[in-house]
Amino acid sequence: MDLNGKVAIVTGGASGIGEATVALFHAQGAQVLLADKDAARAEAAARQIDPDLRTVVPFAADVSRAADAEAAVAEAVSRFGRLDILVNNAGYGIRASVTGTSEADWDALMAVNLKGVFLFSRAAIPVMEAQGGGVIVNTASNAALVAIADRAAYVASKGAVAALTRAMAVDHAAQNIRVNAVAPGTTWSPYFDEILKTHEDPDGFVAGLNARAPMDRTARPSEIAEAILWLASDRSSYATGSVMVVDGGMTAW
Repeated sequence: MDLNGKVAIVTGGASGIGEATVALFHAQGAQVLLADKDAARAEAAARQIDPDLRTVVPFAADVSRAADAEAAVAEAVSRFGRLDILVNNAGYGIRASVTGTSEADWDALMAVNLKGVFLFSRAAIPVMEAQGGGVIVNTASNAALVAIADRAAYVASKGAVAALTRAMAVDHAAQNIRVNAVAPGTTWSPYFDEILKTHEDPDGFVAGLNARAPMDRTARPSEIAEAILWLASDRSSYATGSVMVVDGGMTAW
């Protein structure tokens, strides 16, 4: 799945699935703009992958801001001359039902998880269209397919990401722009590392996460990155409008 000559933007690229995707894309020959809200973490992650910052460039961006999305796309084109792949990965969740979710928390989550996909795609599509095509891969979740208790806003946002993926695929197929999504299950992340530091029963917490899936473990970020790579590469040339589930069998239960 060679990405030589390809230019990509990965949002939420400083940790977890995003960082693993940047590293994998770089290993496959792509030039990557690593976009993340945390500028210091973005630079640290980029230097870990490419110490000289020649082919992996950090970029501070709040995906909920249109100006940041437009600036990120402009920077990728200025640095590397084109934009072939956009990975809309930035996102987060909150633990609450509808009645436990404040309006402010709902709006903030939707601004990142859903509006961010819209803003970065809106900025990238004209560039891709002008150069003859491109690929967008959105990080949804298996929560787009089945509900998760006490995660109402997150489930709603990821369901909307899946729907927006299909809409963009239909709208832009004629411009040779493919749009797909990956739907991970529970994937280990720095968020879980932080929980373990203070959890009264770390082993029980990990066992509970593992028990969510028939495979009895969480995903490694690199495993989700491999799915994103396939969707971003020419190997998936006839795939558009799809939601690729990579969840260890969680939705099969």
